[in-house]
Amino acid sequence: MSQHYIRITPDRFDAVLFDLDGVLTPTAKIHSLCWKVMFDAFLSQQAAATQQPFQPFDIEHDYKQYVDGKTQYDGVRSFLESRNISLPEGTPTDPATVDTVCGLGNRKDELVQETINRCGVEPYAGSVALVRQLRKLSIHTAVVSSSANCEQVLRAAGILELFDVLVDGSIASELKLPGKPEPATFLKAAEMLSTKPDRAVVVEDAIASVQAGRAGRFGLVIGIDREGNDSILRSHGADVVVADLAELVDD
Repeated sequence: MSQHYIRITPDRFDAVLFDLDGVLTPTAKIHSLCWKVMFDAFLSQQAAATQQPFQPFDIEHDYKQYVDGKTQYDGVRSFLESRNISLPEGTPTDPATVDTVCGLGNRKDELVQETINRCGVEPYAGSVALVRQLRKLSIHTAVVSSSANCEQVLRAAGILELFDVLVDGSIASELKLPGKPEPATFLKAAEMLSTKPDRAVVVEDAIASVQAGRAGRFGLVIGIDREGNDSILRSHGADVVVADLAELVDD
């Protein structure tokens, strides 16, 4: 269904805040697969050590429910809690070989970096077209991502220069900002752009992320449904859901 009646114009909005993975680039698939590789190896070791059945990480359920949209360490904590597994927190400087919350997060992060360096990144054409349209209208653009690889991905995709502000997992950690579904990272991006939440749009594809947009009282929360999650995204706070951002680009 056409969504051309949804127009992001300067009279209504000053800025649009985009998530990265699954919104600007198809890197959500990279992240989900890297989470599975990391967790399956860990869970296999745990099963052998405890003599319990091996229950693998499920992308359809575990990724979407516990990990998607969250920082790497929050994602580790959330999933381990779902399996009643307790690990030491560790520190962000933990090597990827250590079985701590931070160690597992760093292990997954290394896998993502290796994959991006090996395969490259091609952005979604519809998303890039919308960003370029917004910039022609003098509407600010920002990327708000839980990923620690945000700048690397944007640079690899050739679209880094299209954004005025980046608030990623590393910046959130430095500023001690709680991750999504808390709205703190979106609110920080709006502040950096000198705009109020009700004058900003949030564009997201993850449940935790649309919840963050709604909690921050942003002027418009747009959900992207690439996998049949329309009703789920709406029920968690999306004002409107599109299959691709090309639907919002003027002809």
